Amino acid sequence: MSRMSRLLVLPLVCLAAVSGLARAADYPAKSVKFVVPYAPAGTTDVLARIVAQWLTEKMGQSFYIENKPGAGNNMGTDFVVNAPPDGYTMLLVNPANGINATLYKNLAFNFIRDVAPVAGLVRTPNVMEVTNSLPVKSVAEFIAYCKAHPGKLNMASSGSGTSVHLSGELFKSMTGCDMVHVPYKGAGPAMIDLIGGQVHVLFDNLPSSVAHIKAGKVRALAVTSQEREPSMPNLPTVGETVPGYEATAWFGVGMPKGTPRDIVEKVNAEVNRALADPKMRDRLAELGGKPIPGSPEDFGKVIAAETAKWEKVVSSSGAKVE
Repeated sequence: MSRMSRLLVLPLVCLAAVSGLARAADYPAKSVKFVVPYAPAGTTDVLARIVAQWLTEKMGQSFYIENKPGAGNNMGTDFVVNAPPDGYTMLLVNPANGINATLYKNLAFNFIRDVAPVAGLVRTPNVMEVTNSLPVKSVAEFIAYCKAHPGKLNMASSGSGTSVHLSGELFKSMTGCDMVHVPYKGAGPAMIDLIGGQVHVLFDNLPSSVAHIKAGKVRALAVTSQEREPSMPNLPTVGETVPGYEATAWFGVGMPKGTPRDIVEKVNAEVNRALADPKMRDRLAELGGKPIPGSPEDFGKVIAAETAKWEKVVSSSGAKVE
């Protein structure tokens, strides 16, 4: 490169650097849309609202929730994938984003390729719970009842491809229970029908079920994690009855691929500050959530590992999208 060319390029490089610094310093300059790909009231929605409130208070602009349920989480995800990569559209990333890569054969996007990981939030166990009218009080009793009434029990989920769905499919494949899958557009509508007795069992994310369990509206049988949940120490794990069974949900924040790195890092830093805050940690612990702080790359590794894990579960369980 000639001396003249270098002299012409140098100002452009400096201008780009200054522009990047200004962009990070000014962000957010307007409201930020936080997309939840499910109906209100489920765990994904609950976590998004907690995080949005923190970001709104700390970053000086409104981070507002927009629920976009449908197609087992894919409708909301597709909306974010196709949004401008300017930092003003975010996605509450959830287990379905890893599961659907295998469960759906003709997705219009590739999640790992098209979404930039921003920050991890929490891991939570799911909880196996039944409608109060079902005459079972343990996992063993449930299995016995299900086998005595094959095809008669309805297994609700927050949508095809969710961890709620696959937790149930894994249970079916490991126990031989014959249940009919009934997908909803979120955990909220599924819970309403579980309470009402229209469906019989739900492997829901713990955060969206805690209040209903404590109020006695549904009966919890077990958690799906390897170890008992500290906030509910008397509740056994499914694995204590079905050896080797384990399924947990994970959540985080993503943005469209191509979102400026400085914006991604700024949101990541603020989310990590939230996860380090004692009051926030206590609030998440009450919901059964264990923080997973780290860099954008750390969360990217979580997404990749979970996508590979659930690919095996989908294949072994024979799960299909209705």
